[in-house]
Amino acid sequence: MKKSDKIKVGISVGDLNGIGIEIILKSFEDNRMMDFCTPVIFASSKAVSFHKRALNLNTNIHGIDSLSKIVPQKLNLLNVWKELVDLELGKPSESSGRYALKSLEKATEALKNEEIDILVTAPIDKNNIQSEEFSFKGHTEFLENKLDGEALMILCSGELRVGLITGHVPVSQVSGLISEELITKKVDIMYKSLVQDFNISKPKIAVLGLNPHCGDQGVIGKEDDEIVRPVLEKIQKEGQLVYGPYAADSFFGNETYRSFDGILAMYHDQGLAPFKTLAFGKGVNFTAGLEKIRTSPDHGTAYEIAGKGKADYGSFKEAIFMGIKLFKARKEYNHLVSDKLKIHKDKKKQYSR
Repeated sequence: MKKSDKIKVGISVGDLNGIGIEIILKSFEDNRMMDFCTPVIFASSKAVSFHKRALNLNTNIHGIDSLSKIVPQKLNLLNVWKELVDLELGKPSESSGRYALKSLEKATEALKNEEIDILVTAPIDKNNIQSEEFSFKGHTEFLENKLDGEALMILCSGELRVGLITGHVPVSQVSGLISEELITKKVDIMYKSLVQDFNISKPKIAVLGLNPHCGDQGVIGKEDDEIVRPVLEKIQKEGQLVYGPYAADSFFGNETYRSFDGILAMYHDQGLAPFKTLAFGKGVNFTAGLEKIRTSPDHGTAYEIAGKGKADYGSFKEAIFMGIKLFKARKEYNHLVSDKLKIHKDKKKQYSR
């Protein structure tokens, strides 16, 4: 692969007072990372220099004022803003949230315009980023609004892939949201992603039950018997290998999860609590279902250690590598599909003569 052909990885910096810039800089301290991609940070040289001094890091940065000036084998930094921002590491502020949004908006625009190939996002603070421009519950919802497709959050680590049927919603609202339509949609998104992004030709998917013990035949709730089980049976009859509902309390403990390519949890903590127990620090959040590839680490802003040089960058580095892998897999899948369509059309022409 030529240097100029390397995958362009756009990086939004997250909350400026969190660990986002630290894990980005640490990930690219080793210049060999540039052998895998051409990275572009969306921020300002002043903000990044502040973090470098505070953390005593020596990561080399190549500042640019236009994406047309990206240089391979360099850690490029597009200056999204030039003004000096008051930073106080470890303390969320209105300005740290506002500039996190500036970084994210510019990176998303570049992704949409195909000026970068994938987006890797550092953690935001879901509270201080809220504004007239950002009224979303997180990155997933923001990107779903900006890009084509319907999003599904999938947490990935090795062969473990956990998706969410409901995402950032209060637990009190979960049961009211569970429907045949929603389950079917989320299963379809995961199934398609496992095929085109993970190169699994006939994926097996497990769906967790909503209630304890899947309702115990209606004693602890009727949703699993009246909604979940019938829709899964219907999907099975249509040819997809989708099974469940499984009682969530034992599913991970007895390692049933190892028998499946993908798992769908009913709500956020039902899926993320066991995932992070098994894979914290190595996991990646992938936004499946959209026209573009976006990944992120499996942790938050970690204000409590920001500025102390203690942040573990393992998950962020994994997010970079997984983003590259997913991009290549989807590109190959789309190429194979287009070739099959071309062959089919050529045969049709031949027989119509």
